[in-house]
Amino acid sequence: MLGWFRVVAVAEACSWAGLLVGMFFKYVTATGELGVKVFGPIHGALFVLYVAGVLLSAREAGWSRGAVVLGLACAVPPFCSLWFERRMAARAAAGQPA
Repeated sequence: MLGWFRVVAVAEACSWAGLLVGMFFKYVTATGELGVKVFGPIHGALFVLYVAGVLLSAREAGWSRGAVVLGLACAVPPFCSLWFERRMAARAAAGQPA
């Protein structure tokens, strides 16, 4: 499950990057909104998968309630899902409680 969570966290961060680039072209250069139309729904779906991944991984790995809240909060700011995934993977590798 944690391997699947890693894939989802990375994909969610990549979709953030695509959406941010799309928003740049839509709002800053005003050259079109294709990037937002493409990456908006992709990011939305991956956001939902990331939230599900946090909840399922927490259940499997026995994360604390605080870790779950932090993981869910990390879904909102761009690229924080990567930081959270690496933090939890490092703790799991070190045998530390989450």
